[in-house]
Amino acid sequence: MSAAMAQQRAVVLVPVLDMFSKPAADVDVVSQARYGMTVRVEQTEGDWVRIRTIHDGYPGWVRRAALRMLNEGEQYAETGRTVFVDSLRAHLYPEPSVTRRAPLLTVPYETVLEVLEEPEKDGRRWIRVRLPGGEEAWIQRGDVLFDPQPLPLGALIELSKRFLGLPYTWGGATSFGFDCSGYTQMLVRRGGVLMPRDAQPQADWDGLLRISREELQPGDLLFFGPSDRKINHTGFYLGAGEFIHSTTNTKPVLQISRIDDEPWTKTLVACRRWRMR
Repeated sequence: MSAAMAQQRAVVLVPVLDMFSKPAADVDVVSQARYGMTVRVEQTEGDWVRIRTIHDGYPGWVRRAALRMLNEGEQYAETGRTVFVDSLRAHLYPEPSVTRRAPLLTVPYETVLEVLEEPEKDGRRWIRVRLPGGEEAWIQRGDVLFDPQPLPLGALIELSKRFLGLPYTWGGATSFGFDCSGYTQMLVRRGGVLMPRDAQPQADWDGLLRISREELQPGDLLFFGPSDRKINHTGFYLGAGEFIHSTTNTKPVLQISRIDDEPWTKTLVACRRWRMR
């Protein structure tokens, strides 16, 4: 890999970008990148590009057409006035109206967009934004936050329940569908802490405190598997014996379960606590 390629950056042009284990569409999805996210480009192979997400350093192969390569020094939504999508899904419109034309596209929770204008008319309902491909669009103020701050525990628990019923998605890391560790990583990130992407590295991460099952408090993380060296599932503890997680068990949706129920009580092998910022 050349030094120039190692420093190349790109921005994601599709709402949710699947990251594959190999440069092919018929292999497993390892994670996802969100619309407007800046990523590092490490390697190209035909129509495929190997990228690495900047926030957690996760690698994967994506279709080159889903990216816009950035020039040296160019950036998107990293400085200046931006908005953070706080709805589970938010429509972007070609004009400030929900009735005159269809949405241009729909983006997931946590998408960050560059602000161009905040008109006074219509009660300042609409915000004009620049998209990562250079186009302009309009988003409703009720879908976004300005300058989002890390959430305190109570608000984080409330947030966790907004995703109930979303489909379990292997490799999923957005509100279009999470896998178990993509979901817990998002919750901890909204609490102000960046932790690894996958369940085993999360449990092994030195940023988490090892605790016993008897010490569990709301906000702690639960890890499941045959042993603490073969962790294959994780969840977010709500208190009173309940935890929330994205799972395929019984019904493949994000749901609330009890740690005393099967199969969880026998497969709970590690508990961790993280420190909110």
